[in-house]
Amino acid sequence: MIFIEVIFLTFFLLLGPLLGYQFFLSVVSFFAKKRTTFNSELNRKFAFIIPAHNEEKIISKTIYSLSGLIYPKINYDVFVIADNCTDQTAQIARTLGTNVLERTNPDRKGKGYALRWAFDTVLSHKKKYDALIVVDADSLVSGNFLEVMNDYLDRGSRVMQCSDLVLPEPGNWSVEATRIGFLLYNYVKPLGRKVLGLNMGLRGNGMCFSADVLKEIPWQAWSLTEDVEYGLVLLLKGERIDFAPEAEVYAQMPIEASNAETQRSRWEIGRFQIIRSYAPKFFYKAISKGSLTYFDVFVDLITPPFVNMMFMVTMIFSAGLILWLLALLPVMHLLMWGGLLSTGIFYLFIGLYVGGADKALYKSLLRLPKYIFWKLKVYVKALSIGKEDNWIRTTRDSK
Repeated sequence: MIFIEVIFLTFFLLLGPLLGYQFFLSVVSFFAKKRTTFNSELNRKFAFIIPAHNEEKIISKTIYSLSGLIYPKINYDVFVIADNCTDQTAQIARTLGTNVLERTNPDRKGKGYALRWAFDTVLSHKKKYDALIVVDADSLVSGNFLEVMNDYLDRGSRVMQCSDLVLPEPGNWSVEATRIGFLLYNYVKPLGRKVLGLNMGLRGNGMCFSADVLKEIPWQAWSLTEDVEYGLVLLLKGERIDFAPEAEVYAQMPIEASNAETQRSRWEIGRFQIIRSYAPKFFYKAISKGSLTYFDVFVDLITPPFVNMMFMVTMIFSAGLILWLLALLPVMHLLMWGGLLSTGIFYLFIGLYVGGADKALYKSLLRLPKYIFWKLKVYVKALSIGKEDNWIRTTRDSK
C-alpha cells in the first residue's frame, strides 16, 4: 500500500507543478492589455519570406492575403522560396507578381537550410530591408500585421512572434482540437508571459526579425523544429523575443486527420530533439544566473502538451478511484488528483474565454477523447520515422 502511495505521490509531484503553472499563466493572461491603435510612421521596409516545398495547391491564398495589408505597398515585398520543388509552386507565385527564389540542393533539404539561404539572399538584395518576416505557405495574415510589427520595432523590439493560430474548420474534430491547442499554447500562455515580462518563444509562422539581428546572429537551426531551435539560440545569446498578440497568422490545417499525421509526427520528433539538446542548457543558465526567464524557458521545454497531461491525470485519477474503492489508497491521494484534474479543466476554459473562442470550439471539446487516441497513433508513427531531418512535407487535402 505504501508502494502505491509513493507512485501516486511521485507522479503528482512531476505533473502538478507543470499543470499548475499553465493554470497560473492563464489567470495572469486576464490582465493583459492589447493595443488597438498604432501611431508609428509607416516608413520601414519589410520582406516577407514564404518557404515552400511543393505547395502549388495553397500558395496563391497566402500570397493574396499579403496583398491587402494596412501598409504602403511600396514598403514591403514578398519572396516565395521554392525549395527543391518539383511542381508548379514557382510558376504560380511568379504569375501572381511575387518575387521567386528557387533553391535546389538535394543534399541539404529542410526548412532550416531554406531559411538560411533565403535570409542571406534577401539581406544582400539591392533594396535594403529593416526587417524580415517568415510566413508559412499555408497561412493567412491579419490585415494589421505590418502596422503592428512596425510599431513594435519603433518601440525597440528586435524579434517578435505574432499570434500563431489555426483557421476554423467547424465540425472537423482534428482541426478544431488542434485549434484549441494553438490557442492555448500560442496565445493564452504567451499572453500570461507578456504580463509577467517574460520571453516569448518562436513558433515558426509569423516570426519577425530585424535585419540587424539576422546579421549579428545568423540563422543556425537545422532540426525538424528549426524555428523553436533558433528562438532558443537567440535567448541563450541574450536576445529578447517579444510577443505581438495584436498581429495574427492563421494556418490551414489538413482536413483529413490522416494527412496531418506526418506533420504532427515531425513536430513530436523535433520536440524531443530540442528537449534533449536545450533543456539542460537552460536549466544550467537558470541556476547559475538565478534567472526566472531562463527557468521559464526550461519549464516550457519539459512541459508535455496539455492534452497529454490531461490524459495522464485522468487515467491516474481513475486508477486512484478504483484503488480507493478497494481500500488500497487513502482518500487524500484521490482528492489531490481530483484537484489536479480540476486545475486542468479550469485552465482549459479560462484559456478558451481569454482567447475569445467561438461556439464551434466549445462544441469540439466533446471530440477530444477521439483526438487523444489519434495522438497516440501519431506517437507510434513518430517512433517509426526516427531521426529523419529532411523537410517532410505535409500532405495537402485533395480539394
